[in-house]
Amino acid sequence: MKTALVVIDMQNDYLYAERKKQFTYNTDELVSEVNGLIHQYRENGSDIIYIRHIIQNLPTNRLLFGYSIAGTKGAEIFDGIDIVSDYCFDKLLGDALSNKKLLELVRQKEYDELHLCGLDEYGCVAATALGAYKRGITAVIVRRGTATILPQSKADKVRRKIGKAEIQYI
Repeated sequence: MKTALVVIDMQNDYLYAERKKQFTYNTDELVSEVNGLIHQYRENGSDIIYIRHIIQNLPTNRLLFGYSIAGTKGAEIFDGIDIVSDYCFDKLLGDALSNKKLLELVRQKEYDELHLCGLDEYGCVAATALGAYKRGITAVIVRRGTATILPQSKADKVRRKIGKAEIQYI
């Protein structure tokens, strides 16, 4: 089976010490898990694809969001993440497959499955899984390499959508 590991939004602004207080991810634990997955999948012959969520560098976006701003150190892949491939794509929306070049690569490589990990499990990871489903692409969420900061009520709502789409967790 031809699989790609898609590492979503493991960026400085969400993980480094200078991050906004709302991003309460356990950086050490998550980075360790994701790096373990990167090496496991690479050893098994899978491609590793990195995704960065990028918000346009506009004054309003800097005020409203203040993170993942294009051209800033915060928008870069977290320094602790092991980079083992040149596949790195930016996205403006939650669904990574909204990037046409990424979607083209996925179709060209004819992956049987995309295995998704990273941030946020019920945000961009879920949006990418649901986007894959809508495009007829099989996506699986790797539980041990994801994290969320969403409250239980919002997570439950997204979890129901994932269940309806029959997206699997491993």
